[in-house]
Amino acid sequence: MSTLIRRAAAKLRPKYVSKLCSLDLHKTRQFSTWAVPRLDGATTTGLYGFDHLKTPKGFQRFVDEAIERSGELVNRISMMPSSAEIIQAMDEISDTVCSVVDSAELCRHTHPDREFVEEANKASMRINEYLHYLNTNHTLYAAVKRAEQDDHLLTKESHRAAHNLRIDFEKGGIHLSSEKLDRVNQLNMDIFQLSRQFGENISIDPGNVDIFPASRIPKQIHHLLTPIHRFTSGTSGGSLGSWSNMKEKGFRIITEPRNLVSVLHWVADDEVRKMAYIQGNSVPRANLKVLDELIAARHELAQIMGYRSYAEFVVKQNLASSPEVVMSFLCEMSEMIRPKADQEFETIRNFKREKCGQRCIDLEPWDETYYTGMMKSSAHNLDSSIVASYFPLRQCIEGLKVLVKSLFGATFHNVPMAPGESWHPEVLKLSLRHPEEGDLGYLYLDLYSRKGKYPGCANFAIKGGRRISETEYQLPVVALVCNFSGSNSSNVRLNHWEVETLFHEFGHALHSLLSRTDFQHFSGTRVVLDFAEMPSNLFEYYAWDYRVLRTFAKHHSTGEIIPEKLVTSMLGARDMFAATELQRQVFYALVDQTLFGEQQALSRDTSSIVADLKRQYTSWKHVEGTHWQIRFSHLVNYGAGYYSYLYARCFAATIWKKLCQKDPLSLSTGTSLRTKLLQHGGAKEPSEMLNDLVGEGIVRYCNEGIVPDMTGFMDELRLVEDQQATKR
Repeated sequence: MSTLIRRAAAKLRPKYVSKLCSLDLHKTRQFSTWAVPRLDGATTTGLYGFDHLKTPKGFQRFVDEAIERSGELVNRISMMPSSAEIIQAMDEISDTVCSVVDSAELCRHTHPDREFVEEANKASMRINEYLHYLNTNHTLYAAVKRAEQDDHLLTKESHRAAHNLRIDFEKGGIHLSSEKLDRVNQLNMDIFQLSRQFGENISIDPGNVDIFPASRIPKQIHHLLTPIHRFTSGTSGGSLGSWSNMKEKGFRIITEPRNLVSVLHWVADDEVRKMAYIQGNSVPRANLKVLDELIAARHELAQIMGYRSYAEFVVKQNLASSPEVVMSFLCEMSEMIRPKADQEFETIRNFKREKCGQRCIDLEPWDETYYTGMMKSSAHNLDSSIVASYFPLRQCIEGLKVLVKSLFGATFHNVPMAPGESWHPEVLKLSLRHPEEGDLGYLYLDLYSRKGKYPGCANFAIKGGRRISETEYQLPVVALVCNFSGSNSSNVRLNHWEVETLFHEFGHALHSLLSRTDFQHFSGTRVVLDFAEMPSNLFEYYAWDYRVLRTFAKHHSTGEIIPEKLVTSMLGARDMFAATELQRQVFYALVDQTLFGEQQALSRDTSSIVADLKRQYTSWKHVEGTHWQIRFSHLVNYGAGYYSYLYARCFAATIWKKLCQKDPLSLSTGTSLRTKLLQHGGAKEPSEMLNDLVGEGIVRYCNEGIVPDMTGFMDELRLVEDQQATKR
């Protein structure tokens, strides 16, 4: 879909300035700030503080008013005011429509009331149809082009906004003939519908496997599975040995990702693991057709727009600038890690043979999680339940507060919500407040799993920050959504990978909350795709550093601070099979680039392409009959952009090593992160921000594109030194 409105990366999901244009924090202190109206506990409002959303039908009026207000702004722009006024009005249109788009998106994924969800779906469809009108409005396009050429725009951010808006219009096909433009609009609607269908199919058909008897399933995961029974024939205990029906207990494994990972980790019975793996990687079969149609629609769209492939269409405006640069980066990384990954594969296979004896023929994909988990626990004396005992969720939230206080001098405060503002009783609202600058933004926390809720973890934008006038600033509002087991009333404890995920998503949230751009078009995570994941990956480091963990990781019953020795063991376990995990991520990115690349290779079905890539670029075999790609939602949300995660990991590794590692909680570290990176959102060139933050060497230039320097990341994983040792 054309992007007059730049969506925040809701990692489901998910931009640049010189000193002249960077925001003067001393000036901000004089601004009055607002996001949604301040409310006392007695005043009723609607969802997220929007008055229209008091009832499900309010979404209709929300859309009506957004269209009405946008129409007024379009008329104003048609009268050709000054260039500065054009860009300001364009950004207000974007903000107005984004409020509806983002609110509907959050509601669709999290609201427990089906009527609200249905009305949010309708609102989403209507506002996206209106977006096509805006994205093909020649009056707006002409005004933006005129503004871009105007040397009297006062700031670099204004010039950048004009340039990006013009590019966005052209990515929507406004420069095409009417016939081609009509086809582009139809393709965009088809892509929107197919993307939604892909996600709905995953929710509707997660797959299941019935296991008998129940003894084949370890007690650690009984709570995740559904007890079932069947009747079997057998002899009774009577003297005549008569036949009778016996009731046998079993478990139904719903093979959604969280359950599947737990089964693969804990179940010793390799046949159970095999059945769960195959089923979990073979559904929903309806997505085979949906994915084929999505690939075809995106390819046709790209070709009409003058690109060889959808990958080229997507990557052109990113740091990488071309699929060739992306593939070169991925292949270079693949070659660097292959020897270590092969070595790790042999280590796992040998361990399995030691445990199983002669009956083991080979290492299977459903073996990896089970045996690597066993090896990590054995080598580092780790018990996941002991680790989790130091991470009560409430303490983890306190840890995030400590992090923000130490780095940025700001504090989170609980904010009472007005009646109607929340969508569930367990949702919390926090304000981020600076002692000199006042409120910086608002964060909703929706952390617990429940039926019908978005199954993963994501950061959802609700309002982007933007300058309203010389004295007013609209504060950003975001929602951090997770799916931790339990409820607000229970003592929920997190596995450490969940802690890492929480810190990752919090990094996205901070990117939005600390952003101080003039235009919401650039607010927070509204950045080029292969830069969006960098702040969130950087904050993952804080979830592993003992100096940070000791500030909040305390035993749920004794209050004991997590032992440093335990954290050292956790780090050792994390790094045991680092090459295998990195190889998997490279494989995912290669699948993404190939499926949305030039289409000569796609005369074959997607499953055979995935199988060939797995054989070529990983140490593991492909299981015939599985279709892993039909449940990989990043093909929809990050189509041709999954490589961005690997870019982010390289950038984050360098920043951690050069800036944060020495004193990760210092105010000076936080000040650098905020003033040189986070506050600029997308209003400044990413390469300029990165070089300003840590100096030269964090980026490399390759065939007119930019790739991250891998040295810091490879050093961290000890892949380079291991290769040198192997050569010696």
